[in-house]
Amino acid sequence: MNVFLFPGQGSQEVGMGADLFKSDPAFRALVEHASQCVGENLEPICLRGPEKTLVRTKFLQPLLVAVSLGYCRRLIERGVKPDVVLGHSLGEITALAAAGVVTFEDAIEIATQRGKLMEQASTQVQGGMMAVITPDRERILGWLAKEVPDHGAILANDNAPTQIVLSGDRACLEQCATFITHEQLGRCRSLTVVGPWHSPAMAEARREFEAWLGPVEFRAPQVPLLFNVTATAETDPGKVRQLVARNLVEPVRWRSCMEQLRAAGATTLFEIGPGRVLSGLARANGFGDETRIGNVNNLRGVELAAGKNLTADDADNTDKK
Repeated sequence: MNVFLFPGQGSQEVGMGADLFKSDPAFRALVEHASQCVGENLEPICLRGPEKTLVRTKFLQPLLVAVSLGYCRRLIERGVKPDVVLGHSLGEITALAAAGVVTFEDAIEIATQRGKLMEQASTQVQGGMMAVITPDRERILGWLAKEVPDHGAILANDNAPTQIVLSGDRACLEQCATFITHEQLGRCRSLTVVGPWHSPAMAEARREFEAWLGPVEFRAPQVPLLFNVTATAETDPGKVRQLVARNLVEPVRWRSCMEQLRAAGATTLFEIGPGRVLSGLARANGFGDETRIGNVNNLRGVELAAGKNLTADDADNTDKK
């Protein structure tokens, strides 16, 4: 079983997709479409940054989707097709296109609108996100529900048994970090995002996004697509549209998605797009040496993934340049 995994914000790097810019006219056309949607030339931002510009949500979201779709299309052209697709947070938009729910161009437009609305919402709050590595998640979440009022900080990403991400007011996140450190419950790290994603602070963005999605044509997935907010597949286009909007304010249940894949007997996972975040999370969720995990974030990775005798060692090194 081949599974295509698509990363979200945090996996980006300046220079991502450089080989696609050089050799893939279809990819360049997709980035040009993204540039028109955003009203800014995204190619130099993608290739040269600076990073502080690249990480701006309204630029980053359509670019990440374009780069991931560029490698996805090349992989499919080489004969590697998915049996299941899913994406982490923003990566769910990429997964929609990979599953045939929307066109590649529509995915770019959806990501553009999503990024714009989220960036606007982030200016109204002093919020952020914090990753936590911990062996005692339940104690942290219990303390959070009891001691941090009015959803000032909540669980945003349930990534793995020992990894969660909290989202909310920066002062509340600092309070959480102090508690975790004092009680020796784990390690905390602030994420380089500009807002409290997957939290109630995105409620207005969610409402506007869902209304904007109304006229967009959604089709039934051609392959099973697991959704972040339910960790289950859905085939009804109207319900798919609702799930995509809910993604803005509800947690990413990635750990549950990984459990679904293990139960289904997934044998090969391809992380398609920049970075290695999802590959690491696959290992953290119990996928061992018997599972082939490939990083397809350059054209060499595409060729390795398409090889008939891909080994686990090859797959784990497909992102080396």
